[in-house]
Amino acid sequence: MHDYKNKYLQIITHLGVFTLGDKVYKLVCFIKEGQKALLADYITLFINNQWVDSKSGKTFENFNPATEEKICDIAEADAEDVNEAVKSAAAAFKRNSKWRTMDASARGKILIRVGEIMMEQKHIISSLETLDAGKPYADSLGDVEHAADVFKYYAGLADKSLGKTLSPDGQYFAYTRQEPIGVCGGIIPWNYPISLFAWKVAPALASGNVCVIKPSELTPLTALHMAAIFSEAELPAGVLNVLPGYGATAGATLASHPGVRKIAFTGSTATARKIIALTANNLAKLTMELGGKSPAVILPDCDLDQAALYCHSAIMTNCGQNCCGISRNYVHADVYDEYVAKAVACAQNRVVGDPWKEDSESGSVISEVQMNKILGYIESGKREGAKLECGGERIGSKGWFLQPTVFSNVTDEMTIAKEEIFGPVQSILKFTDIEDVLDRCNDNEYGLAAACFTKDVDKAMYLSHNLKGGITWVNCADILTTQTPFGGFKGSGYGKELGEDAMKEYCEMKTVLMKMSNKNS
Repeated sequence: MHDYKNKYLQIITHLGVFTLGDKVYKLVCFIKEGQKALLADYITLFINNQWVDSKSGKTFENFNPATEEKICDIAEADAEDVNEAVKSAAAAFKRNSKWRTMDASARGKILIRVGEIMMEQKHIISSLETLDAGKPYADSLGDVEHAADVFKYYAGLADKSLGKTLSPDGQYFAYTRQEPIGVCGGIIPWNYPISLFAWKVAPALASGNVCVIKPSELTPLTALHMAAIFSEAELPAGVLNVLPGYGATAGATLASHPGVRKIAFTGSTATARKIIALTANNLAKLTMELGGKSPAVILPDCDLDQAALYCHSAIMTNCGQNCCGISRNYVHADVYDEYVAKAVACAQNRVVGDPWKEDSESGSVISEVQMNKILGYIESGKREGAKLECGGERIGSKGWFLQPTVFSNVTDEMTIAKEEIFGPVQSILKFTDIEDVLDRCNDNEYGLAAACFTKDVDKAMYLSHNLKGGITWVNCADILTTQTPFGGFKGSGYGKELGEDAMKEYCEMKTVLMKMSNKNS
């Protein structure tokens, strides 16, 4: 069994490629083989290609959720810093700026270079992600590789943002063109920090926009490291700004700022409603990727082992801190008991522990607050009559580790069947009729994702067309690819990330209509 920490952190000393000051060097500086990784005592904001202190001088502490140990202090951005970053971004977006006059293919080359540097430094970035988020190193590595692919994918689309010619009535020539919006704000959560940074920044920059990014105060390290990578890739000053801080200050100012023309947010539905209200006066364009309570329908003709494994992974990966995780399993009565047994076996066999150990499948949840919230939902499940099949407890006394938890005999009115838990809690419900189960699946405020498992093509098509989710999986679950759009319905938000459709979220369509000369006049 390998220990990723010894395997990779031992070889990291420093990048040695950036010339942006001592703080950048320290950001990726680790000490002495075999010891824990240490960062700088203090890391600053990134505005206009400069590492700067916050205007207020405030900082906040950054912790490792797997050990509860402090990693470092981070400069805390607030309203003044957001104003400065938006000012910097707006200057970079001026009509005759270097960024605005750059060929679209040249923008693509910068994004390609970013993806290449990420792969060169994938062990460093993955280490930062594991330190900051408590997730297994193998998962962090997969997230980094995916994020690098996202940058490369949108690099290829940078010079392919096309309009079309039209045939209007009268003697006119008309065409449309896709134009960048301007200053785009990105508000990123803590569950997939590096992936969601890429989802927002890559299509925005490929479309020719400029960005101000607020990473979660719980997981800011990889976003700050990405700022240094973009500088190495020679992105012009002001095009990307990174402001770690709190939602109530930095996030709210960014959402309400009159100079920001687009907000892309991933997070809770409750927070989204606040952000939407803040953007009302500015009428900023919005992409909202929000919460979920995703159902799966398991029919008796399916490969039950496959269904159980997919649904297990789709709720237990990342400790269930996954907005599209399959948290509601609707299982046909004919195979219900068998499925429950398989789900329990998967949960009991899942290895939860030190995220640096190669055999760890789950690490810690993000914080004590989140752990207690999840445990509260587990208690509600027991109190309301669901059967706790396994799990339901904290593991150990240091780090926020939780047992994978499975409930059977769950009914639709129970809290654990209605509300997003955002933890490793699987609810298994019983059904006998397809029409009935469709109504039950769709009777929820969310509509992010859904899944169905069956060997019957007709039933698969019927279910996938009638389940209300922005993405519906057939005989699989929780599969996201760079090429396929992702986004929800109803309380799960609107707008799309990934795929070509995400480019449209960062563009405005302009129509040009030109009067043609009339030779007979």
